[in-house]
Amino acid sequence: MMAAMMSPEIASKQPATTSGSDPYMESGGRAGAVIDTEEGGGDGGSSTPYVSTMEITGLSQAQTEYEKQRPYAAGVPGGDDDDDNMSMALSITSSVLSADGIHDVKGFLVVCLVILVGDMSRGVTFPTMWPLVESLGGSTVMLGYAVAAFSFGRILVNPLFGSYSETLGYRKTLLIACCILFIGSFMYAQVQNVGRPEFLIVAQTVLGIGSGTLGVTRAFVADVTAKRNRTTYMAWIAAVEYTGFTVTPFIGASLMKLLGDADWSFGPIRINVYTAPAYVLTLVVVAALYFLFFHFSNRKRIRTVASKKSKRRSQIDDVANTKTIFNLTKYDACIFFCMLLNGATKGSIASFETLGISYAETHFNLYSAKAGAIVASCGTLGVIILLLMGYLSARFTDVQLISGGMIVMGAGIASLTMFHEEVADEAANPTWRYVLAMFMIYTVGYPIGHTAVIGIFSKIVGKRPQGTLLGWFSSAGSGSRVIFPLISGYVAGYNDITTLFWILTGVLLTATICTWISRTTLSLLSS
Repeated sequence: MMAAMMSPEIASKQPATTSGSDPYMESGGRAGAVIDTEEGGGDGGSSTPYVSTMEITGLSQAQTEYEKQRPYAAGVPGGDDDDDNMSMALSITSSVLSADGIHDVKGFLVVCLVILVGDMSRGVTFPTMWPLVESLGGSTVMLGYAVAAFSFGRILVNPLFGSYSETLGYRKTLLIACCILFIGSFMYAQVQNVGRPEFLIVAQTVLGIGSGTLGVTRAFVADVTAKRNRTTYMAWIAAVEYTGFTVTPFIGASLMKLLGDADWSFGPIRINVYTAPAYVLTLVVVAALYFLFFHFSNRKRIRTVASKKSKRRSQIDDVANTKTIFNLTKYDACIFFCMLLNGATKGSIASFETLGISYAETHFNLYSAKAGAIVASCGTLGVIILLLMGYLSARFTDVQLISGGMIVMGAGIASLTMFHEEVADEAANPTWRYVLAMFMIYTVGYPIGHTAVIGIFSKIVGKRPQGTLLGWFSSAGSGSRVIFPLISGYVAGYNDITTLFWILTGVLLTATICTWISRTTLSLLSS
């Protein structure tokens, strides 16, 4: 129908799409735009969407061309169907002009650096965390508290930073966070000088506060990209995030091998296998601050004024506003459910951050450096998978990717229950089985499943202000990173690690079943 409304030249350039996947009609088209020139984007509480100047310019040109080509005169009443068709056709034209690009490439690259630094703050110290806790006289329970402290710091600020991004703007918010991260990295380097595991928990908390910008960075990406390719771009930043906490352990493992037992002191500066990762992190934070100061600026944000909704959009809104048995709208229920999925995937991976190294030592006789290198290698392959996420999302739905990722992740965890408890023997527990389990978890399951959760959440939110909601979404993940490591430490300390793996498998299996049951509603609201 839409192709018939346009000239052959225009119709031939339109890709196959539907109004349901329209990235710019979330509030039903545009009647005009109000430019907000204040740094930070004006009122953060507004419910109207924001788009870049490039989008408005592209829409204006598309609308002019459309008015010239359409077979009926502008302003002639054509009924609801004609209005709806025109709304859809204009939407498609504007989508073609800007949907496949990033509207602020330099800003996107700087944001990627900030994401890398934030997750590098836990990844680079991964191989040395357990040996450091042991050197301070701590146990697996203390290790659980140290790992949980990082995510606790994120919980404290994720929603706050998200709201700041809508009021102060992205640049100021990210500068504040990176300054806190700089302080935290220096505090971590002083843990050995203080000599108390409690100070490690404090340093981890400060690092978590400084890296609590996932809601901000994801909102920025949502703001400069179109909805039709949202999962692909979210996969890109997820690849950077994943590089931070699964590939940078290579740095920590390499420093362990390079420095060995060396220990140099220059006043309060002490360099050894425990402090060197923190100083490397400090240098990268300084680089991030430089680029934020000199190569990153708040974009001028343009507030659009909604006009008539398309019929497809109205149908989706009707479903979204339907009440569930819990007296929540289906929209709110889906938002909450996505947060739970985020918690299930992140919590499960956090358990391996807590016990992965000690488990490799006790069951496979692997040194910390070698175990860290295995995890980092699987993480590197996971980054490649994330970079191919665009191809996967073109062939599978988000629901299928979420379900498949969690199934593979759960299978990898379940495979660890088949090992002999506390037997570090190559014949009983061959190393290749540990590598296979880490491959299933870190290379395939978590990258695909978790990234698809982020993508579908952002699509359900649509063009509503995403900073605060993505802040709460990140807090849900950080909350699971607090709860799961603590539970892991206690279960492993007072029972056995096999019980823990069965619990994690059960959590992922339950999440997969619930996702599949809710697939129709999730797919509709994210369309």
